[in-house]
Amino acid sequence: MGKKYTIGVDFGTLSGRAVVVDTEDGRFLSECSRAYPKGILETFGKTVLPKEAAISDILDYEQVLFDTVREAVKMSGVSPDEIIGIAIDVTSSTFLPLDSDLRPLSFDPRFQDRYHAGLKLWKYHLAGPQAERITKLAEERDEPFLRRCGGIVNAEWMLPKLLETLENDPEVYDVAASFMEAADYLVYRLTGEETRSMCHAGYKLLWSKKDGYPDPDFLGALHPKFRDLRGKLRGREVFPGEIAGYLTKEAAGKTGLFPGTPVAASLIDAHVAVPSAGIDGPGQALIILGTSCCMLLLSEAERFVPGISGCVLDGVYPGIYAYEAGQSAVGDMFDWFVKNCVPAAYEEEAKARGISIHTLLSEKAALEKPGESGLIALDWWNGNRSCLADPALSGLILGLTLRTKPEEIYRALLESAAYGIRAIFDTFRECGVEVRSITASGGISTKNPLMMQIYADVLNTPVDTAASGQGSAFGAAVYAAKAAGKEAGGYDDIREAARRMGHKGGAVYFPDSENSARYQKLYSEYRKLLSYFGQGGNEVMHFLHEIRE
Repeated sequence: MGKKYTIGVDFGTLSGRAVVVDTEDGRFLSECSRAYPKGILETFGKTVLPKEAAISDILDYEQVLFDTVREAVKMSGVSPDEIIGIAIDVTSSTFLPLDSDLRPLSFDPRFQDRYHAGLKLWKYHLAGPQAERITKLAEERDEPFLRRCGGIVNAEWMLPKLLETLENDPEVYDVAASFMEAADYLVYRLTGEETRSMCHAGYKLLWSKKDGYPDPDFLGALHPKFRDLRGKLRGREVFPGEIAGYLTKEAAGKTGLFPGTPVAASLIDAHVAVPSAGIDGPGQALIILGTSCCMLLLSEAERFVPGISGCVLDGVYPGIYAYEAGQSAVGDMFDWFVKNCVPAAYEEEAKARGISIHTLLSEKAALEKPGESGLIALDWWNGNRSCLADPALSGLILGLTLRTKPEEIYRALLESAAYGIRAIFDTFRECGVEVRSITASGGISTKNPLMMQIYADVLNTPVDTAASGQGSAFGAAVYAAKAAGKEAGGYDDIREAARRMGHKGGAVYFPDSENSARYQKLYSEYRKLLSYFGQGGNEVMHFLHEIRE
């Protein structure tokens, strides 16, 4: 049959990237990245956007899709007839309203200055009041979806944003024939097929195989027009690893691929990274470390776990529940410190040595023992995502003195991120969900050995790291191989594809027994602070949040 290859395309918040991967062993052949030309918009037409809005242009995504795929294929040297599939992942919930012809409403002159017609990113944070109302009503009615999403509906999800659109710009809501995840829209642009990924729907639209979407009576109680929301969620339902359609002649011309190439169902950017790390069964967890942290944990059991971001059967692999949780700030927290709190002398030293300020601080921090600085921090610089699910919480550093050095604060922040993920894993275990192994991926896992060692020591367990620096794009290529099928040179089973193509391959960090013992004492103090500031012992953080807002 000869060599066969697949393409994975990953769309982040500010850029997208495409990779070409060998289906036999997961070997990378090429990678192409592009920033979105306009990025996150500050104005929508003539309208200055609110501070908490995050709107982009869907044309940016289309341009990056076609440009990166075409260039990645060219760089790989692979013939288009050797490429057996393509798959796409996008941050979620990032969606847009479409008219009856599936044209974005942002193209309509009536809505050129009205941002509710635009592409709302996952980090669009204006639907908080709607999320609170949805949660409260769901509690009163004992809606089944509330248990699957940890008891709290997140303002970043699609349902609160849709309700906010209806209440703040009802004409956009009324004219929209469909609200579609950006990932599904890009699949439509490749195939001409209108599909809806149930990976996105399960985690961001409160859908489940057992109960479907939220009950129309429940939606109608939120707003009369919301009762008929299901009619605006058009598209054939597709699951991870299924074929959504085949490349059209037009899309083939723009990508340099052959017409008829299979296109897989779209996925969420974090979830698609699971097979890229070779994770294929229950009890295995993946922590994706970037500006924030997203954690995916596979399990055979469905349990109520407070404050999670979702639990979906078949959301990643068929027949397995995949739990999502995470932290709202990890890399962002470290960057905040570097940009705002590091003296000029440190900047000059890093520049003179030709290293980054993060590398310098990590080198200095690595010379300390756990607890030596007398500092401890809470990792809530952007609120708490799991398992308190409280965006009003804020960061804290305790133990500062006139002798405190920048590297000591930096290390305390690194440690706080590790304490935060341990608190999440502890919550899962307390709720009866097993955690047997942990793998890390993302930029931090490859760039900061000190951070990874701290994770191993705080968690008191080995931490594997994924070899791929583009876990999501690579994972999409794995799903493309599943969609293509064994007969074409791919796989009929996504878990087999993960075992064959995915691989950890990076460094393995083992806990140091002395450090773990020290961290156990420090983590006990972290839990006391978590309880006091995050679970009702003291409302000062909520008070300060109200003042800021």
